[in-house]
Amino acid sequence: MNSSRSQNFLADFNAAPFDRAEEMLRPCADVPRWTSEISFARPFGTGAELLSFAELAAPDWTAGEIDAALAHHPRIGERASGTGHEASMSRNEQSGIALSGGIREQLVEGNRRYEERFGRVFLIRAAGRSAEEILAVLNRRLENTAEDELAATAAALREIAILRLEGLLDR
Repeated sequence: MNSSRSQNFLADFNAAPFDRAEEMLRPCADVPRWTSEISFARPFGTGAELLSFAELAAPDWTAGEIDAALAHHPRIGERASGTGHEASMSRNEQSGIALSGGIREQLVEGNRRYEERFGRVFLIRAAGRSAEEILAVLNRRLENTAEDELAATAAALREIAILRLEGLLDR
């Protein structure tokens, strides 16, 4: 983490009016209870303190909160549309995935089966993962119970949120 850039974001976040602070966090995870809890806890002395608090904030995301946050997430293997910061982050996160025709078709089919089974898009941290690894996790998670999958989705959303927040601190 670049400390001078981290301090710029952190200083802006700490000084922002409450509504603006929540807005600054929303591209990381659009979970109002999470953005509120973090914004109420300001000021943070360091980026590391902010990240640590964010990891622990609102640990029990509900199915409704997760579904609302996922409304903005593209399917894995699809390019995010839109011009907002969240769409840009998503495009960047998936940019390293090399999709051959066969893998792309398997992901499309896996996404379809996942959405049929669980009623939401499949969510995984794509950054740093290969298409084959993502497909293997998708196939494994298709075997989850609804309860286990909700927990896996919440964990993935939190992981993505923290990575995105780290990215904001590094800008």
